[in-house]
Amino acid sequence: METLVELAASPAAWAALVTLIVMEVVLGIDNLVFISILSNKLPEESRRKARFIGISLALIMRIALLSTLAFIVGLTAPVFTLPFSAPVGEGGHAIVDFAFSWRDLILIAGGLFLVWKATTEIHHSVDPPTNDLLDKRRAGSIGFSAAIVQILALDLVFSIDSILTAVGMTEHLPIMVIAVIVAVLVMLLAANPLADFINANPSIVMLALAFLLMIGATLIADGFGVHVPKGYIYAAMAFSGLVEGLNMAARNAKKKRGEIAH
Repeated sequence: METLVELAASPAAWAALVTLIVMEVVLGIDNLVFISILSNKLPEESRRKARFIGISLALIMRIALLSTLAFIVGLTAPVFTLPFSAPVGEGGHAIVDFAFSWRDLILIAGGLFLVWKATTEIHHSVDPPTNDLLDKRRAGSIGFSAAIVQILALDLVFSIDSILTAVGMTEHLPIMVIAVIVAVLVMLLAANPLADFINANPSIVMLALAFLLMIGATLIADGFGVHVPKGYIYAAMAFSGLVEGLNMAARNAKKKRGEIAH
């Protein structure tokens, strides 16, 4: 209790908390987009329940992971090494050993899953089955339990990355726990409006799938030691979203002009 009182009286602790909350919310955008797309493939009466259960279990998972910080930090220790050919000078190459940690392997596996999932969904959107009944069966073939399992699998990947980010920003566990709880509550509030908006705008669905494809590629690159600043990723997402927003506004204006003309 004394530690909590000391933290509450520390301006540095409050600054770290605010910064970490913002960081956790931003990092949660990737997870939220995936949950929205996946839950929208379920029957309409099950979508809100799937989002609530998936995000709630994500909160429990993150708090449980925070209680094992020593184990999580240990995931960055090298597990094995593989030789790679690296360019040296002009036209030269050298064999270097690249060390893989459990974190790297988890990021690579999560990235590959995201790339596969986004590519599959894009394929179904671009080249849907001609048989309407077959289309409906495929659309509902995920199943409620399978959707929750997939949400939790990606939650695990994003949670480990998020917690390692939190560890690098503060050493106080209460600050991490509060930031995670606030960020997940924000996700819980934003999940249904975002999913409904994505579902109501087909062009947004394709844009969101492209985001997931980019995020998956980024996770794979990060797993291989190629760090892409997340600011670049979110700036690209924000710019693409702005352009699509302008396109939607233009389509709505054109539609209104057409209605007035008639």
